[in-house]
Amino acid sequence: MSNHSMLNRFGRSGNPSLNADTFRREAGTRSSGGIQSTASEVMTLQGTVNKTGILLALVVLSASYTWNIFFQSGNPGSVMPLAMGGAIIGFILALVTMFKRQWSGITAPMYAIAQGFFLGGISAIFEAQYPGIVIQAVGLTLGTLTSLLFLYKTGIVKPTENFRLMVASATMGIAMLYFVSFIMNMFGSSGIGFIHSNGLFGIGFSLLVVGIAALNLVLDFDFIEEAGVPIGCSNGVCGTCEVEVLEGMNNLSELNQEEEDLGMEGNKRLGCQCNLLSGTVKMTY
Repeated sequence: MSNHSMLNRFGRSGNPSLNADTFRREAGTRSSGGIQSTASEVMTLQGTVNKTGILLALVVLSASYTWNIFFQSGNPGSVMPLAMGGAIIGFILALVTMFKRQWSGITAPMYAIAQGFFLGGISAIFEAQYPGIVIQAVGLTLGTLTSLLFLYKTGIVKPTENFRLMVASATMGIAMLYFVSFIMNMFGSSGIGFIHSNGLFGIGFSLLVVGIAALNLVLDFDFIEEAGVPIGCSNGVCGTCEVEVLEGMNNLSELNQEEEDLGMEGNKRLGCQCNLLSGTVKMTY
């Protein structure tokens, strides 16, 4: 975990749904036969890639439906209800998912379908005006995701403490710049013109924004891998499987040397070191 207060406060990921509480969940019931989890599996990078593929397929299906409607009718008005409806419903579902994460198994596929309707309609309209732009945009997006995942997994790009701080600071700075420009536009000003210009400076700034946005993916990968460490290792020295016992503390073995060395006290234990002696135990991690 980061020692910087800014990273601890705002999170190490650019995704507002990804923070430390995202991965706190009931670990279920431990019995003498092993661990029986009542929640979903521990989040892993591979699992995230798999689920992203499923959601992406739903986006493509609903987007294709809207796309076909537009090119069969040739009328932008034919897809605007689907596009606007998808945008509004998607926004609502995103808020619901952020505050009710336990519903994500239902809301995430619904969000993907809604966003597909929105993206399909908007993409079709832009494709009609600028032929080929959609294929380029999709190709660059998938290419960026694949490239950064490869660089992260091979260790070429390593999310060190300073790297995390740099990306977080740059992201917040860019967000504040666009926010100030938005407020200026509300009062009749032209805003901060260079960030929207098509000159060399404007293009360079846009490339910088794209680069920072791409680097936020590395933070997401790192966050998922660190937060998804499963209970069950055998070394008892890293402390990543620290758990909070909610019920049944008396059913566990006494603190061992590894736990004492890592400062476990009260209802804190290491999941890899405590043994179930009898009954059941309820814990979070």
